[in-house]
Amino acid sequence: MQNPGQYKDIMDSLSAHIAILDESGVIIETNRAWQEFGRKNNLQPPGDSVGRNYLEVCDKSGDETGELTAIGIRRVLAGELQAFNMQYPCHSPTEEQWFVIRVVKLKAAGSPRVVVSHENISPVIKAQEDLKKKEMELSRQKKMLEDSNTALKVLLEHRDLDRVHLEENVLANVRKLVKPFVENLRFQKLDERNRNLVEIISSRLDEIASPFLNRVTAIHRLLTPREIDVAVLVREGKTSKEIAALLLLSVSGVDFHRKKIRKKLGLTNEKSNLRSYLLSLH
Repeated sequence: MQNPGQYKDIMDSLSAHIAILDESGVIIETNRAWQEFGRKNNLQPPGDSVGRNYLEVCDKSGDETGELTAIGIRRVLAGELQAFNMQYPCHSPTEEQWFVIRVVKLKAAGSPRVVVSHENISPVIKAQEDLKKKEMELSRQKKMLEDSNTALKVLLEHRDLDRVHLEENVLANVRKLVKPFVENLRFQKLDERNRNLVEIISSRLDEIASPFLNRVTAIHRLLTPREIDVAVLVREGKTSKEIAALLLLSVSGVDFHRKKIRKKLGLTNEKSNLRSYLLSLH
């Protein structure tokens, strides 16, 4: 037979607030944690609550927690439930607390009895709330980062487009407004010094127009300088007649260069558009 003193020591060693009720709901025994909670919260005497009808206290509480607790205890006493569990808040003016109540039938001979325990789960609830807040903050920061990345991506795309447009404008202006006059100078009767100056000017203009030019020469080094000139103007949308006028060539000469360019670039299919291919090099 178990020592009653040992049984009491086990009850008092538990952190949960424990009370044992008889079949009518009267408290017949409590542990130290239950008693200390009663004193700390100024519950009505006796301090150990022994002799008080716990079911009546729950019925008169006037709140949902008390009513549900009373129903759960009665159903366990009647054998309708093996156990009853419920989480509930129990806040004081200075502290927020949460408890879980567990009601189980006491396996002992004689009249039905139940063990009622109240376990403080405030640290768990607060940890869950802190985790939820951190998850919400993390989600907010993630959303901000995604928005920033989207804005940055759009900005970079606009900058790339602006750069491409600037290159195209510079290239077009050099080819349309300057290069034809320089080419005309090459056919004038110039002394050696002036011919050298014209070549230098032509070379410097090619450097200014180099963003697209360099891409072509880097990828297709097989193109001759004249073929590169033709390729640049084709990319700008010029017709063979317009290119011929700008480069002082015949239309048939331009067509010849176009065929050579297509062959070197591997555009053997007649349906392949040379200008579309050159535009793709950007």
